[in-house]
Amino acid sequence: MSTHQQYDRSSSAAWLQGLALLWAFLFVVWLVINATTELPVVITGAVISFALAAIFVRRGDVWRIGVTPLKTYHFIAYTGVFFIEMVKANINMMRYVYAPRIDIRPGIVKINMRLKSPIGRLALANSIALTPGSLVMDISDDTLFIHWLDVKTTDPDMATAMIAGPFEKHLEVVFG
Repeated sequence: MSTHQQYDRSSSAAWLQGLALLWAFLFVVWLVINATTELPVVITGAVISFALAAIFVRRGDVWRIGVTPLKTYHFIAYTGVFFIEMVKANINMMRYVYAPRIDIRPGIVKINMRLKSPIGRLALANSIALTPGSLVMDISDDTLFIHWLDVKTTDPDMATAMIAGPFEKHLEVVFG
């Protein structure tokens, strides 16, 4: 078997695996958004999810992510960490809203990313932006500029550990 044939097979396997992963993700999102398991809704969601997954996987290598037990573990751990950070941030926001005197120091901080893959960077930026009290303002090379509702530090290394640290260690294993 030639090297070219081996590459075609591994590329084909990665394409199918990426298609299956993205389809499953989009289909679950469809089911959650529609909040029903009626047959017409499920069939429509399966077809639309498959069509979108096929389009995205064919147009680039971003979704060709190899699945291993270690990556699966870290993705599940990342999901748990994301929900914990979301709850903590919402409790903090509730404190700010109900406090008789709002004591915040809003500002923009710089954090550094270790992630190299575009999908990993996207997941990190979205994780930060979806967490109340923080918003990604700009991405430049390996740097994110974050608007932080209550700036705890302006040191980039400490800010990176506080804002991106919980997410990045898991996303790095999953996406690189």
